[in-house]
Amino acid sequence: MFDGKVLITGGWTGADELADAELYDPVAGEFAGTGSMSQTRSYHTATLLQSGMVLIAGGLSGTDDLASVELYQ
Repeated sequence: MFDGKVLITGGWTGADELADAELYDPVAGEFAGTGSMSQTRSYHTATLLQSGMVLIAGGLSGTDDLASVELYQ
């Protein structure tokens, strides 16, 4: 839940969107993979929910606007 780690999802390389998802631990200064999203995504939102889950919504995949969401625990 609320352990101070940072979830980093998706993004854009300058040529392609990414489906990557990683956790960053600022105490240890380390990144750890946490599985990929179901589709590539850039310019999306990430909202921390009261439950500790993160809601990933919208964004772009290629030239397509996304109307989908994903949940991370």
